[in-house]
Formats: sequence, C-alpha cells, structure tokens
Amino acid sequence: MAFSIALAGKGGTGKTTVAGLLIKYLIKTGRKPVLAVDADSNANLNEVLGLEVSDTLGQAREDMKKGNVPSGMTKDVFISMRLEEAVMESGDYDLVVMGQPEGAGCYCAANNLLSNFLDRLQENYPYIVMDNEAGMEHISRMTTHNVDALMIVTDASRRGLQAAIRIHELAGSLSVGVGKSYIIINQVKSGAPQSALDMIREAGVELGGVIPEDDTVYDYDFKGEPMINLPEDNPVVRAAFDIFEKILETETAKAGEHTV
Repeated sequence: MAFSIALAGKGGTGKTTVAGLLIKYLIKTGRKPVLAVDADSNANLNEVLGLEVSDTLGQAREDMKKGNVPSGMTKDVFISMRLEEAVMESGDYDLVVMGQPEGAGCYCAANNLLSNFLDRLQENYPYIVMDNEAGMEHISRMTTHNVDALMIVTDASRRGLQAAIRIHELAGSLSVGVGKSYIIINQVKSGAPQSALDMIREAGVELGGVIPEDDTVYDYDFKGEPMINLPEDNPVVRAAFDIFEKILETETAKAGEHTV
C-alpha cells in the first residue's frame, strides 16, 4: 500500500511548487519511484516537473464517451488501455493528469475515474503525491481519500489562513480517511506573523513549517523553468526539505512499513 500525500490550498499560494519540491525530496531521499498525480482540472504540475502532457484521464474518458472504441474491444478493456497510456514515465517518478472535468462544473465522472485508477496503481509505488485543485472541491467530492498526510499550503494572509483552516475542518468532518493535516505557510517575507501562528494554534491544526519568499523561485516561474530543478542550497528548497523531513519522519514512523 502506497503512502499517500495530498496537497491542498487556496489558489496563488504556491501549492503546486511545494508539490514539486516534495517529489524532489522523495527522490533525493530514496523514496522512489513516486507517482505524481495532478488532480487539478487546471493542470500545471507537469510544468513544475518539466514534462509535456501527452494524455489525460479526462481525455480517455471522452474517447470512450464518444464511442472511439476499436471494433472487437470491450469498453472495459479500452478504458484500461487508455488509462495505462495516460501514465507519463520519467525515471524516478511517473505523472498522471486528471484533465478537464465532464461538462461545465461537473467533476464527478473524472473524479471517480481518477480514484478507481489510483486504487489500481498504488501497489506499484511506495509514495503518491497528489496535487489537488485550489479550495475544497476535491475533498467535498471525495477525490482525496485514504490520505496519510494532507499538506495545506497557504500564504500568511488572513484569507489564505482561513481557507486553509476550512480545508482542515472539512477533511475532518468527512469520511475521506485523512490521517493528519499540516499547514505550510509559503512565500513568507520575514517569518510568520504571530497573528498567523495564533490562528493556526486556535484551530487545532499543526504547523508543518514556514517557507520563505525568494526571487529565484519567481525567476524560474517567469522563465517557465521546472521548479524541480531548483538548486538544493536555495533557501526555499532547504526550508521545504526540513518541513518534509519532519512530517514524513513522524508519519512514516506511525506507518512502520513505509519507513526507508
């Protein structure tokens, strides 16, 4: 059974960058191969990883829906084949992209497809990193389920923190099997404000850590360079690695069989 880590948070907080750095950390520490899952309908985890998206689960679903099934092949065999084709292999990690939902505002079919496929895939990987869409839609529609650790990324703004706390509370109120939630404060200029730390403490959610703001990250983003290639001595990478080490050492110790 794979150790599953999901990332969530309000848009614009650097959630996908943190997901990419987590994959970088898992590879560096020998926790591989990693299955990277882009469960955001506005997919861009591939850009952080430096991969071109050639296929998605959503496109596989659309092909079946349109009847593009070869003669003599059942729909079950066809969709199984197309889903396997949608897995992009890249050495120490593979990437699968959910793609666009079915129809305007309807995520149900794509989410069910993703969940069922992940259940089949998880035995092949010791770790799964799932980058979810901004907000809480993925949790309320049960896309994020059986998650060992939920990393909620926010900035130090009040709205960002409120959104992070709501995600934590919703995950706890639904039967989605989230082991533990951690808040990660990202893009911090000079340490997290005490008011932000007070909000997190009062909400009863654990602070995973703080990641500083850094111009190199902005430059990589602006130039379209993969964030996974950030040098390990970069302050953002160092801070993120420290957070991941703390969280994973705690969580894998609980899960025994997942320790390295």
